[in-house]
Amino acid sequence: MTSIVLIVLAVVIAMLAGRLATLRVKDTTNRYYLRKAVHYLTVVALLFALALLWRPFAGRIGVVFGLLVAGLALAMQEVIGAFAGWVSILTGRQFRVGDRIQMCGVRGDVLDITPLRTRILESGSSADPESWIRGRQYTGRVVSLSNRFVFSAPVYNSSAVLDHLWEELTLPVPYEADWHLAERILCDEATNVSSTVEARRAIEQMRHRYPVAEAEVDPRVFVRATPNWVELSARFVVPVRAARQVKDQVTRRVLDRFAEHGIRVASATQDITIHPPHTSQPADRR
Repeated sequence: MTSIVLIVLAVVIAMLAGRLATLRVKDTTNRYYLRKAVHYLTVVALLFALALLWRPFAGRIGVVFGLLVAGLALAMQEVIGAFAGWVSILTGRQFRVGDRIQMCGVRGDVLDITPLRTRILESGSSADPESWIRGRQYTGRVVSLSNRFVFSAPVYNSSAVLDHLWEELTLPVPYEADWHLAERILCDEATNVSSTVEARRAIEQMRHRYPVAEAEVDPRVFVRATPNWVELSARFVVPVRAARQVKDQVTRRVLDRFAEHGIRVASATQDITIHPPHTSQPADRR
């Protein structure tokens, strides 16, 4: 009963002290943090009073401590999991501040890693229907994720080792068009924008740390025959944070060169021409 009275009294004191402490503070942010500080001090004072109240049970400290630990573990399992995830992030080097990652469907650059949460500056995605930014550029939102998700969800890190991505530009070309010329145009433009030398150097550094096979970084164009058209896919390497700009540049150049050589991009649409019927005019009789 005394503990209940102390808790109720602490709640009343916290509310009154929070209001009195912020009477002369006009800034909303300062008022918020000052009120929080008063509440935290009240909680500390309450815990100290409860410790003095339950002091006669010190002879059974083992039982009391065991029950307390069990209750805290049950009530704070999310916090404990987040703290364990923080330890895993630091020791396992899954990611660090500045890395571009994807976790729990959120893509972006890591801004901060705290013992409980990871803050990510979100970037858009063409695969996410809820994202209004269709490319891999910042949306302006900061997303906070619990660190415990590193145990239950995959973490994709795009910049920890290579800092490069393999990008593809796929264009369909009609069968009646000169698809060999289109292939050469794609290969030339992909070669111009590909960061082959930098990627090869990064892969060599990675192979000193991990036993991985040598990856192909030279630009290539893959050809696939479909029932409707010839599908040409140019594969090249670009820096992680410049992927959208590079793909925009190569797409513009390829489309301009296609237009110069009279190569059109195939589509599932059809052009239908309707010729009106020729009506014979009756002879003029006089």
